[in-house]
Amino acid sequence: MKKTYKIEVDCANCANKMEEAAKKTEGVKDASVNFMALKMIVEFEEGAEPSDVMEKVLKNCKKVEDDCEIFL
Repeated sequence: MKKTYKIEVDCANCANKMEEAAKKTEGVKDASVNFMALKMIVEFEEGAEPSDVMEKVLKNCKKVEDDCEIFL
């Protein structure tokens, strides 16, 4: 399952950091961040609960870019 989330991030480099952090999160099969559109597309692993996984994604992204935001 894929879902798209609106994000808030200051620069393209920060967006890349968010993408890498999301990809390393348990329950995420793949993730991509479009800095120009301010969107994150997340593909979830089979059986993963998107709302639970996205809370972990947000925490991981805040570790690498503390002023980023993902609108869940």
